[in-house]
Amino acid sequence: MKLRNKINLYTAFLFAILLLIINITVYYSFSKLILDSELNTAHNEMQNISENIGKSLVTISEGILLRSYVPINGMIQIVTKDNNDNSAPFTSPGAHDLSKRKSVFYSNEVSKTIEYQDRLYSFESMPIILQDGSIANLQITKSMETATNNLSTLRLVLIMVTLLALIPVLISSRILSNLITKPVTSMIRTMTDIRQSGAFKRLKLEGNSKDELFQMGQTFNHMIDLLEINFDKQKQFVSNASHELKTPLTIIESYASLLKRRGLKEPKLFSESIEAIHSEAIRMKEMTEQLLMLARHHEQWNIELNQLNIKQLITQTIKGFKNAYNRDIRFVVENDTPLFIETDEKKLKQLLFIFLDNARKYSDETISVELGNDHDEVYIKIIDHGIGIPEIDVPKVFDRFYRVDKARSRKQGGSGLGLSLAKEIADAIGVRIHLDSVLGAGTTVTILSKNFEK
Repeated sequence: MKLRNKINLYTAFLFAILLLIINITVYYSFSKLILDSELNTAHNEMQNISENIGKSLVTISEGILLRSYVPINGMIQIVTKDNNDNSAPFTSPGAHDLSKRKSVFYSNEVSKTIEYQDRLYSFESMPIILQDGSIANLQITKSMETATNNLSTLRLVLIMVTLLALIPVLISSRILSNLITKPVTSMIRTMTDIRQSGAFKRLKLEGNSKDELFQMGQTFNHMIDLLEINFDKQKQFVSNASHELKTPLTIIESYASLLKRRGLKEPKLFSESIEAIHSEAIRMKEMTEQLLMLARHHEQWNIELNQLNIKQLITQTIKGFKNAYNRDIRFVVENDTPLFIETDEKKLKQLLFIFLDNARKYSDETISVELGNDHDEVYIKIIDHGIGIPEIDVPKVFDRFYRVDKARSRKQGGSGLGLSLAKEIADAIGVRIHLDSVLGAGTTVTILSKNFEK
């Protein structure tokens, strides 16, 4: 069964059950109220009649007295204790059958409803004292036909109301089911189109209700965005890897062939080949690691944002870099006030290593690192005095595999992925990168982040 039909059926069924329970409760409550009211009225009438009969028995004969108090559509009689001296019952014109009902003497007052020949009656019995001093029952049986007719009418009205109420319930449940299943149906249709066409498509979100259905559509679109991004990244990874790995693999293959043919006979060629193969293998390893990282989406990097003392972080990073490459790095701090930023410590270190490594590769002079605060932003400047970048190439240096000087980059082991990876890291940890360079004078990379007041 389709979800739409299930919602329609369950909604109508539950509402019908609820309405039925309410109507049954109303009917039985109203029924008890009416019957209790009829009994109270009959009881009050019985008290008045018994008082009047007790006073009038001395002056008026029993038969005449009882006949004057015959209820409409009912019966009145006096029942003695031994049931032998009972007077004849007096009935209204339409209730002669009541006289056939067996009489019973009661020692106490009795007020109840009885059913006789499928009809409902109120029965009242009250002890009275006769002229001879004996005790008898004055009994009045009165039809409750009016009350039962009213209850029948109420029952019919409630049944009709229940049936009529189900019509708008069925219509509203159908509308509700359509409203709920419309996004689901749209999602199924979109997913079917994606499967058939192979193209990434998104749901058209209408309205600004921000309810769960709208959020489901947003989540679906976000999921498609991630899938498309990852698909494009994987596609680009395969393309870039096949293109960039071709050259080092060719070099390794060429030198391996030389070693196979002439390596044992020419020691110089052997050393040159081993060095080239080792260098290309290292470059392939670095390139593969960078490609794999670029192929992952930012959300898969496990970014952890924390408040960091940026001076301590830079000091540790520079110390590690100095020990690794034995390069002179000058660290300048604008003032001694501690500066804090909110970022991912490991990724920021990786970002600093990328720019320090570039400065090392393209400059033989001292590398400068400056830390300061400009208004509400903390800046980190990494300055080298190397070969610089032509102005026309500055906007392109963050593109993947772009090299200003391909021959020089190959020689120095660059893959053209470092700055591209740096841009991805910066976007992921919420910092900005600004690059200034003058050909022949050097390059300055500025990392900007919002100052976090500790």
